[in-house]
Amino acid sequence: MIGFTRILAPSDFSSHSHEALRYACGLAERFGAELHVIHVLSEIVPTGPDPLLMPVMPPQFYEEDEKRAAETLKNQIKPEWGTPKSVTTAVCWGAPAEAVVDYAAENQVDLIVIATHGRTGLSHVLLGSVAERIVREAPCPVLSIRSAPAESS
Repeated sequence: MIGFTRILAPSDFSSHSHEALRYACGLAERFGAELHVIHVLSEIVPTGPDPLLMPVMPPQFYEEDEKRAAETLKNQIKPEWGTPKSVTTAVCWGAPAEAVVDYAAENQVDLIVIATHGRTGLSHVLLGSVAERIVREAPCPVLSIRSAPAESS
């Protein structure tokens, strides 16, 4: 029988990840699993002709950014989505795919539930796919949730 004890739902606070989080909550309730919800922040990397001339962000900028993300994470889950055994939220720093894969490995996650934007063609080639990299590199199964396409007017 297939079972899950720890489910990870990365969130970038988009409507796509909101939908994936809804699935993750329902699955966590159904399997009596812990739900881990993370958000990955990337450091600002100076670019330009001379990176040494770029302003360096003060430490409090990063602290405030992390604090805002942590507060937003706490308010992501809606009670009607289901009641996981427990909910752990975390803010990580780094490249999104690597941070999610590392978190999953370090926390012995059994399933990652992630949103995919469903890009194809040139936009997929240019923008890459965080979800695709996570599927390839994750230490556990990955369930990708594709949101319904927005209707054009």
